[in-house]
Amino acid sequence: MKNTMTIGIAALLAGAVGGYMAGKAGGGSGEAPPAASATRELKTQRPGATADGESRSSRNRNVDDILREPGQLARMQALMDLYAGMDAAQLQAEADKLDRLPMAQRIMASFLLFGRWAEIDPMGALAHTDRMGFGGAFVRPTILQSWASVDPENAAKYFSENPRQFAMFGGGPGGGGPMGGDGGASVIAGEWAKLDPEAALTWANSLTGRDKSGALSSVIREIASKDPAKAAEVAATLSGEDQTRAYREIAGQWGGSDFAAAKAWINGLPASARDEALAAALGSYALSNPSIAAGEVAMLSAGPDRDRAVEDVAQVWARTDPAAAAAWVVQQPTDDPDDAIRGVMANWASQDPAGALAFINQQPYGELRDEAAATYIFSNRSADPQESVGLAESISDDGARNRALWMSYSRWMREDPEAARVSIQQSNALSDGARERILEGRGGWGGRGGRRGGGDR
Repeated sequence: MKNTMTIGIAALLAGAVGGYMAGKAGGGSGEAPPAASATRELKTQRPGATADGESRSSRNRNVDDILREPGQLARMQALMDLYAGMDAAQLQAEADKLDRLPMAQRIMASFLLFGRWAEIDPMGALAHTDRMGFGGAFVRPTILQSWASVDPENAAKYFSENPRQFAMFGGGPGGGGPMGGDGGASVIAGEWAKLDPEAALTWANSLTGRDKSGALSSVIREIASKDPAKAAEVAATLSGEDQTRAYREIAGQWGGSDFAAAKAWINGLPASARDEALAAALGSYALSNPSIAAGEVAMLSAGPDRDRAVEDVAQVWARTDPAAAAAWVVQQPTDDPDDAIRGVMANWASQDPAGALAFINQQPYGELRDEAAATYIFSNRSADPQESVGLAESISDDGARNRALWMSYSRWMREDPEAARVSIQQSNALSDGARERILEGRGGWGGRGGRRGGGDR
């Protein structure tokens, strides 16, 4: 279970099993399909386990008892201990009970249960998903990743032979899906590279298309996290987009651990790859030195790579000094400042709303001010609704203004409905349709922007 937890909680929070909650965990009462392979014993046990594999802390306990404990972390640890002491048949029985749990508890328990089950009997866990309807598609990524964390070779073989089972997994770099964009091949390769990077690289190179690209990126990322110079050697053997992505992965890892060395390496790359790699390195470097990283952004040529670096650096810098980050963003020569100021204002409005509002009021009307004002309204939950309405009305973009007005008036309606209704009826900034939507409690306006048709008219 140890391996699963190290890869697990972030994926859980990202919704790896979110869709599972929409379906039934144990849809039906009959016997589960037999496991296609014998249960394997893990090579390691969790600390605190007895000789027969049962955790001392979970002996004679059940899920209901555990979920009544105070403290979420204590519950997670207890569930890990409980499931670590179970064999495949016991885990199958527990999986049939998951659908009776409240949703939040079901998310936590199902991720941990299927993560453990996949480590000792992946075929049985996969067979169980066939009984789960649509929800099974969202559990399979968890099973595949946990399986790959202990037995990547067989996980890879199964994935290659049954690609349609993981069609919702993602599909390669930039794809969607339960694992936040990583395809099945990418996840397997990343887990395999933790255990045997050479074997993982060989397997990645045997793939084609997006699977190959995603797998290579994962292997390079894992190698670079330990030995970026070695990863650079591997990247030099690649070509095309695979090499470009590899450079980006290496720069992101190396920039966070040794920016000077990363910059020296980047300066030796082909000119076409330098800006993208440097932007990735600066995004990582900013995590420890945001103000210094900000100074390095000037090395980038104008364009999307520079814009991305400005956004990454500003968002990190805003965690500790949002005023400085905002002042820096304003000075940047970019045609698209809204993404950068949005990340800054989301932090600033929570830390120092008065300072954030003063900054907004100092800005000339335009895209940056519009985005700063809208983000302030959405982020500052303690703002006076009447003041928020006034700020929303000052937004020049139709779509952004309407969404901000909807948010401001919705809060006002909850706090003082009579005063809010009077203001809504008297507002010159609202169309009749928008006024009706707010008074009836219907949703806000979709889409971005709107000087040309973005508003609700």
